[in-house]
Amino acid sequence: MKLQKNTLLALYSVLEFAGRPGEHVSAGEVAAQHGESAHHLAKVLSELVRAGIIESVRGVGGGYRFTANPRRLTMLDVIQLFERPGGERPGSGHAVERVLGQVLDEIDQTAVATFGSITIATLLQMVQRAAAPSSRAGRRRGP
Repeated sequence: MKLQKNTLLALYSVLEFAGRPGEHVSAGEVAAQHGESAHHLAKVLSELVRAGIIESVRGVGGGYRFTANPRRLTMLDVIQLFERPGGERPGSGHAVERVLGQVLDEIDQTAVATFGSITIATLLQMVQRAAAPSSRAGRRRGP
């Protein structure tokens, strides 16, 4: 399943804000980090604000701050703000199309179940592990 640009920006932003709890992070900072315009990102962030996932604070020292519970908020919660995973598949009713449609529906159901089972807290841990230098990198094996 390929996620739309706005959905990916929303996930990047949520992870950025959740990884810096209590901090106000500017849209410009997040946009620059992901090579996107702050204006475009602001549209995505406004949807996250409406959903109660982040809050916007104006003025000096303002920005956006994560307000959701990272142990309860899932990837699916964020994804569904911007797109509907799965959806209907047009077809003429031929046997091949029906069978392929069933297979694709099953794949979509698996993706939805997976996205629904991964919390933002878990995703943050995965990102932190991936970003951390390997503890084995500098070790020598044996004498």
